[in-house]
Amino acid sequence: MLSPSQLEFDRKHIWHPYTSIQNPLPVFPVESANGVRISLSDGRELVDGMSSWWTAIHGYSHPVLNEAVRKQTEKMSHVMFGGFTHEPAIELCELLVKITPEPLQKVFLCDSGSISVEVAMKMALQYHYSQGAKSKSKFLTIRSGYHGDTFNAMSVCDPVTGMHHIFKQNLSINFFAPKPETKFGESWIEGDFQPFQELVKSNHTEIAAVILEPIVQGAGGMRFYSAEYLKRVREICNQHNILLIFDEIATGFGRTGELFASDLAEVTPDILCLGKALTGGYMTLAATLATEKVALGIAEGEAGVFMHGPTFMGNPLACAVAVASTKLLLSQDWRSKIQQIEKQLKHELLPLNQHEKVAEARVLGAIGVVETKLPVNMAIAQKLLVDLGVWIRPFGKLIYIMPPYIIEPDGLSKLTSAIKAILNEEIWG
Repeated sequence: MLSPSQLEFDRKHIWHPYTSIQNPLPVFPVESANGVRISLSDGRELVDGMSSWWTAIHGYSHPVLNEAVRKQTEKMSHVMFGGFTHEPAIELCELLVKITPEPLQKVFLCDSGSISVEVAMKMALQYHYSQGAKSKSKFLTIRSGYHGDTFNAMSVCDPVTGMHHIFKQNLSINFFAPKPETKFGESWIEGDFQPFQELVKSNHTEIAAVILEPIVQGAGGMRFYSAEYLKRVREICNQHNILLIFDEIATGFGRTGELFASDLAEVTPDILCLGKALTGGYMTLAATLATEKVALGIAEGEAGVFMHGPTFMGNPLACAVAVASTKLLLSQDWRSKIQQIEKQLKHELLPLNQHEKVAEARVLGAIGVVETKLPVNMAIAQKLLVDLGVWIRPFGKLIYIMPPYIIEPDGLSKLTSAIKAILNEEIWG
């Protein structure tokens, strides 16, 4: 159990994400985590609704993943990937090539999701440079998107909802189309794609790639949009020699009910970013996959090699647990489990569309979102949720859950009941 002095040190010296070092948001000391439950140092137990920022799809302390880490540690925890290779990296890349669309044949292993986006953007830039199209140096995306906190990634996040507007003067200037208005599963709204189409037609000589979160926009708004939009994006990219990057860091590995969200649209990108759930929440690791066209296009250029090489690229421990996590997912009837979670979330959350404080409740796969009319006071809401025995971390106007896939119906109901309960509390502003 953490001592008062340790907690005081934490408060004074440790910067937690998205919080002030002067007046930090409260933190709750964790003693252990097992299955879908997080045990606090004071003895309280919380049902996890966040999968530790969408990573722990199998829950915590899973014996299969624990064993994978233990066995790999006995061989080697790390070795540089420059000049060396090893079985965990090869096995992981074989798996990723197998489970992703057939054109994606080349795998670049990265440190984190944000870095996989940086890598994807660099690939697109270097591809066009190598092909003599040096004017293609910008990116096109849609508003309400979020792609990470590093600099190139920030430049394609929504300038307002992406949380990075204070860095505007330091970021590359890219093109932003309005967010899609046609919701997932609803009838296509003619004209929805027109602003995007006009931006491409006017600026295609400058656009290296389009980068999108397919179907599900994550931290920029937790929105679900039409598969038809992605199909039209693919078509226009083909017409104008523009690469298509899909950021599936949050949606990959079953979260939407398909293995990848892009499967819902049957659209294949030129470059694919994966992360978060890749290791089941055990280690930081990501991957950027590319087509032969992209890889060979880079190889034909001035440098001849792709100009990137993270220190911990291909970390054996991370690769070993990623292999174990992916095989564990594929060995189960994960699709039925996601369908069960989705059905229960719809039953328990969608009635909140009638609540006076709710703008919209929406569900897709193992994602449940309650968008409120007013912003939530996170500090107040967080404490109330912990008091109710759940771990849900709201932000802005969004109270959402993405629980581990192993969650049972009673645990899921505890999460949805807690959301309903705090809507009737003073948590606003």
